[in-house]
Amino acid sequence: MFTFAEYVSDGWNCRTLRNSGFHNLALIHPEIWVPDPSASDYDPALPEVLSRGVMVVSYPRLYPAGWRRLLVRMGMMLGIVSRRHSFQVPLSPNAEEKLVPVTVWKDQPLSYDYGQYLPASLLEFLGNDTKGQPQKQIKLFRASTEHHREIFRNAPRQENLGFQPVTSFADAYPIHLLSLSSHRDVASRCAYAIPRLTICRFRANVIIEGPDAFAEDHWKRISIGGTEIHTVCRTVRCLLPNVDYDTGVRHPHEPDRTLKSYRRIDLGAKQYACLGMQLVPAKEEFTVKVGDPVDVLEMGEHYYIKMLSPGEKVPGV
Repeated sequence: MFTFAEYVSDGWNCRTLRNSGFHNLALIHPEIWVPDPSASDYDPALPEVLSRGVMVVSYPRLYPAGWRRLLVRMGMMLGIVSRRHSFQVPLSPNAEEKLVPVTVWKDQPLSYDYGQYLPASLLEFLGNDTKGQPQKQIKLFRASTEHHREIFRNAPRQENLGFQPVTSFADAYPIHLLSLSSHRDVASRCAYAIPRLTICRFRANVIIEGPDAFAEDHWKRISIGGTEIHTVCRTVRCLLPNVDYDTGVRHPHEPDRTLKSYRRIDLGAKQYACLGMQLVPAKEEFTVKVGDPVDVLEMGEHYYIKMLSPGEKVPGV
């Protein structure tokens, strides 16, 4: 729904933890707050209600230079000064927000410019790259519900679903599934370097419990809570899981090295390790709840298709 972007050359480019100088993004914590009409202080005229909620963003307070540094540290120790800054942005854009193209891989969806909401302290927090040089201009963008990125590659086509699957700022597909047993297998092999490898590093938004480790590698169709879902391809891993979400520090080797030692299993991405599955729902809107049953409807093989350039054909098609 939201992304940070950096102005490069002639446009805005989406930035994530994998980009040089943006490791501090791991320390930025978002929370979604939605209005509760039953609350005693509910007021339909409040800006937070008119925008159908807000996203509250918090991040560590930086120590100032000079003598003020000692005062801030003492204030934090005494609980007088908060350890984190915070600000909020509306969930729903208003008429003042402009639509601007933002580059996500090879797509440029129009997105709402939320740069006006960013405080100077956040820009300072994100302000230096790994060489200590100032970053270029940074803004926050909100996805537009009318300007999605259409998904092709391994995704089913409109003639089969009745619609072409879409996403916004996600890498390639709208849903990422990972099983706890698969994660535990990887974590046990990395324990020598990372004693407690959290599943959060792998950024799945559907986590399941029950099947054996890596059973999901061969699922083709499943249902979650009765909704049919296509498991379209394996998740090809980059170095992003090497970043510790608690500290923002990137481990030099793990878990990437361990994954590559035994999870190079997809002939479409031989040089990369795979963990988890990318999903595309068979309907445009549905609800997933904690505790929903997961049923396997079809098994089969997978072949990862890379991001294609305009006009480039899918192999074998």
